[in-house]
Amino acid sequence: MRQRGAFVATIAIAGAIVAGACGEVKQATSPPPATSGGGTTATTPAAPTDATFTYESLNTIVTSFDPATAYSNEVIALNNIYEQLTRYDSTTKTVKPLLATRWTPSADGKTWTFTLRPGATFHTGKPVDAASVKASLERTIKLGGGAAYEWGAVDTIDTPDPATVVFHLKYPAPLDLISSSAYAAYIYDTTAAGAGDLAKWFETAKDAGSGPYTVASWSKGQENELRLEAYPAYWGGWDGAHYKHVLFKYVQQPTTREQLLESGEATFADRLSPELFTQAKSSATLQSSERSSFQNLIAFLNTASGPLKDPNIRRAVALAIDYPGIIAALKGSAVPASGFIPDGLLGYADGLAYTQDVAQAKSLVAASAQKNITLTMTHANGDADQDLVSTIMKSDLAQIGITLNVKPLEWQTQWDQAKSTNPKKRQDIFVMYWYPDYADPFSWFTNLFHSASPPYFNMSYLNDKAVDTTIDALQSQTATDKAAAETSYAGLQKTLLDAAVAIPLYVQTYQRAFAKTVSGYVDNPAYSNVVFIHELTPTG
Repeated sequence: MRQRGAFVATIAIAGAIVAGACGEVKQATSPPPATSGGGTTATTPAAPTDATFTYESLNTIVTSFDPATAYSNEVIALNNIYEQLTRYDSTTKTVKPLLATRWTPSADGKTWTFTLRPGATFHTGKPVDAASVKASLERTIKLGGGAAYEWGAVDTIDTPDPATVVFHLKYPAPLDLISSSAYAAYIYDTTAAGAGDLAKWFETAKDAGSGPYTVASWSKGQENELRLEAYPAYWGGWDGAHYKHVLFKYVQQPTTREQLLESGEATFADRLSPELFTQAKSSATLQSSERSSFQNLIAFLNTASGPLKDPNIRRAVALAIDYPGIIAALKGSAVPASGFIPDGLLGYADGLAYTQDVAQAKSLVAASAQKNITLTMTHANGDADQDLVSTIMKSDLAQIGITLNVKPLEWQTQWDQAKSTNPKKRQDIFVMYWYPDYADPFSWFTNLFHSASPPYFNMSYLNDKAVDTTIDALQSQTATDKAAAETSYAGLQKTLLDAAVAIPLYVQTYQRAFAKTVSGYVDNPAYSNVVFIHELTPTG
């Protein structure tokens, strides 16, 4: 997943932004977003005819505009610009139609046939047909960036007619889930750049999606960062009241985000501090939502170099931490973690939580040949939750004679340090959030714990062939034998926790504050921090 700072961490950065795209880049020719809509009456507010939805984010939204390789915070915007074949409903725990209206797997799970929705078009005007689905997914697979690993089971894609796409797999895989992924499953028009370079075309803030909104302008790094406009020919239609304009604001300070909400200058905040969220819940102009998420905060311990190469020192660190103290300090915005898989996903199990044992931790440190141990820990700069956790961990480790130096860094800086070719420059403990690419735990294990050289998200630098073999079989097991997959996930988590490769610190509770004028909001943790804006109704 990616890094999403204080609020959430989205993380990975899959593509560089072109140097020339630093200013405000225009695409749409529609008028600028309106900041107010239709009139109101003294009794019932009238639905605005030209409303703007303003989303406040703790982090910048755009890392990459390329739907094939984007793998960071831009998921929040891209899921309103692009669509997938299917969408996962985390309330019913079922896969629902999107650009595909139905799908059928073969008995052996190796052939999947999807029937496409009639009438859908790209923002370029071209129809969303079988050939364009095949072309977009083949490009995504070929580029191999971001979450393209999801499609590893695909051998070939056939298009027997314009409305039918047939996937032939090398091994069984849950393609209905995979095709609903928040990343790397977008369907887009690969001909949008004409004879030009499509990757470069995307990075000038253009899009070739089929979703309800299209890019209007982008102001890199600015507070009013990204504007979207309604795509008039969207297959879902615009009858009734809808938000026709979307503005993504980059607002780091929680107090400022709360003030903008209260003043009506913002519609939605992805996260506030626990104190400010409590305040927002009692506001006359705001409403709130709380929901358990699929997003957890993990501390990765460097198994390849430094003091934590010693598994007993890693175990000492894991045993020293006051996990209930962390949960209490977060005041309702987190719940305890039991292993690496959050509740609600395949493979979740009770009884996998670390328990603080300071005496045992001290004993492990005392028995080590290492003396005066100092560790460096990096985490996302500006994340109040991670700042708090770092303070608690620093105090906890001091009790067992370990000095913890904490370095808050911008995500790219933190990630670059972790991937340094010089092991001596890497941190001892790397803290980041993770959430699934699709509603399945596979992304935790293939991204975070599968051996990789050079490292990408495997920030513990684990290199264990037995672990790799187990991970490689998970997609097939999930498609053919869920009971076996449950067993594999349980065993894998126990192996990793026993070796203290990484420490699951907590699972985040999504706490959203938004305007009372918003109707229809439902948080879907399978799409971390995404608001599906077309589904909402502005009421005043």
